[in-house]
Amino acid sequence: VQLVESGGGLVPPGGSLRLSCVASGSDFSRDAMGWYRQAPQKELEWVAAVSNGGSILYTNSVKGRFTISRDNSRSRLYLQMNSVKPEDTGMYYCVVASSVLALEELEYRYSGQGTQVTVSS
Repeated sequence: VQLVESGGGLVPPGGSLRLSCVASGSDFSRDAMGWYRQAPQKELEWVAAVSNGGSILYTNSVKGRFTISRDNSRSRLYLQMNSVKPEDTGMYYCVVASSVLALEELEYRYSGQGTQVTVSS
């Protein structure tokens, strides 16, 4: 099983980024998928989740700015990040969990190596 993230980088405040995750080695269409992030010297944080049925949840700090989506036919997960803020800086991880609830509680089954997002002018 492998999850590979891409799309991170340096972006100014108010800018946009699109993160991608390619999943391989298993069929995740029946699983929940989502994004976590970890800022320097801070704990791992749940950001967004999408269920196998397409239900979507966001942590409060990104609502209205981030959009999560998945393409099961291509085994891909995306995170569109708009109007980014310095506090969005961190390592972003693609994760797989048995359910959205499990994902929210950081009970994930698989995780990628992460892609760094830095929001700075």
